[in-house]
Amino acid sequence: MFQNQLAITTSSLGLHPVHSLPEKIQAASSNGFSSIEIVYQELVDYGTSQTPSLNITESARAISQLCSSFDMSVLALNPFKNFEGHNSPLFERLESARHWIEIAACLQASHLQVPSQFDTANSSGNWSVMVNELQQLADLAASHSLGIAYEAVAWGSYIDTWEDCLGVRHEADSNLRASLDRFVQTCPLDKICYIQFSDGERFSPPLSAQHRFYQAGFPPGLPWSRNMRPFRLETELGAYLPVVDIARTWLKQKGWKGVVSMEIFDWRMRDASRRPDENAKRGMRSWEKLVAALDEPL
Repeated sequence: MFQNQLAITTSSLGLHPVHSLPEKIQAASSNGFSSIEIVYQELVDYGTSQTPSLNITESARAISQLCSSFDMSVLALNPFKNFEGHNSPLFERLESARHWIEIAACLQASHLQVPSQFDTANSSGNWSVMVNELQQLADLAASHSLGIAYEAVAWGSYIDTWEDCLGVRHEADSNLRASLDRFVQTCPLDKICYIQFSDGERFSPPLSAQHRFYQAGFPPGLPWSRNMRPFRLETELGAYLPVVDIARTWLKQKGWKGVVSMEIFDWRMRDASRRPDENAKRGMRSWEKLVAALDEPL
């Protein structure tokens, strides 16, 4: 029924140091994924693991060639974070962006993924400043034929919804159904680079200073997102979010035909025995389960 190309992030394929980037790429390819999102730090780690070691540019070129050998494209390099509205000098942030963009170009990536600002203590929520700086970032990326995939992260200090991403700021109605209805009615498809899916499990016991995932000074949504995002509909692992309703809205009502990616941060993947091939299979099973659920009558 759905003809979307499937992508997956490297973080979704293993979080232990022994889970190498080449192993993840091979696992994604052999399990039906056509593109991959690559985490910058994994390029660094790959380069230092080689003999002789590779710098980040050499590492990106080598990984690009490896992806091509598996007939895999690179969807995005991520995460270029805490850019817009930061208190540090803009020219320094643009220099950092230029480096990231050059690495993304070496990967032959389609996008640079930019999470919304969450360094509250060192940034400003001035809307006009953030928009202007993001425009400069987008212009810089465009000069390298690269798109900016701006991500409204749930823990964002100023932007944490798709509406804020587009500059549409509604503060009254936070109901999911109303948000999804607005999405169908008003979000332009040509503003979407790709969509990412994951699920979520509850903190058990509840998050506190004694919890193993607690991070002082960070909003609760951040450790939740970094540790407790299984693949969609993995109810046996505690997944409970309304991903079927959201997917029905995005894929059926809105009719998104582009890339569907999976961005997972599952604490279980920090176990060396959870190999990337197993995680890739989990990702494909979750997609098949979602498609089956979407085929069921309402």
